[in-house]
Amino acid sequence: MLELNRQRQPAAQRHLITSIAHSEAEILEAQRLRFKVFAEEMGASLPSARERIDRDIFDKYCEHLLVRESIDNKVVGTYRILSPDQAEKIGGYYSQTEFDLTRLLHLSDRMVEVGRSCVHWDYRDGATITHLWSGLAQYMQQHRHEYLIGCASISMADGGHVAASIYRKLHRIYSAPAEYSVFPRCPLPLHALNQYLDAPVPPLLKGYLRLGAYICGEPSWDPDFNTADLFILLPMSRMSSRYAKHFLKTG
Repeated sequence: MLELNRQRQPAAQRHLITSIAHSEAEILEAQRLRFKVFAEEMGASLPSARERIDRDIFDKYCEHLLVRESIDNKVVGTYRILSPDQAEKIGGYYSQTEFDLTRLLHLSDRMVEVGRSCVHWDYRDGATITHLWSGLAQYMQQHRHEYLIGCASISMADGGHVAASIYRKLHRIYSAPAEYSVFPRCPLPLHALNQYLDAPVPPLLKGYLRLGAYICGEPSWDPDFNTADLFILLPMSRMSSRYAKHFLKTG
């Protein structure tokens, strides 16, 4: 079980290190953290639950970004990154299991997918997220990729009303141009949900939008994770120079 009552170490006393996993052992550390967050904390139904890890067929094709706490060397944050070349090898992106991406496929040779973002409960603050995004920014710059895609998840613990309300509030402002539209394979039934709750936007989604990301369509329901997922597209050209300099400096 998560140590939800454990006293958190003050952020000022932490020394975080960002790196790409270079061994199966390091990938396993990320998968264990994902299990702790997604299964133990969020109640996701994972096929690899008996091993107490979160693993799927995409993992071996991905690079795994890690944030470690240097004092005890434990992984406290992770992202996985699927490059265009590796997406071609496996036959597509993870997001295509949830969305029809037909209108974006002409960008696929320049499009990187990120996913399975999670941070340990004790380190869920701006510093850890900043290190993750700095690692992503450096990766995108180093490999000269132009587009970042992924699914931003919203909990459906309340049956989906919060997710529907967040989507209604955001899509008018952050909707992608029609040529970038995607279509959910299992749409959230917006018409049957209360879309007028005053619901806070999850920090990760809020961060994507601040960086310049688009919301490309209606939310998809992911029954295994019991979340509503919004498909996000971030053209790197839309990231302001202020944010770009901040993340590249932090890393």
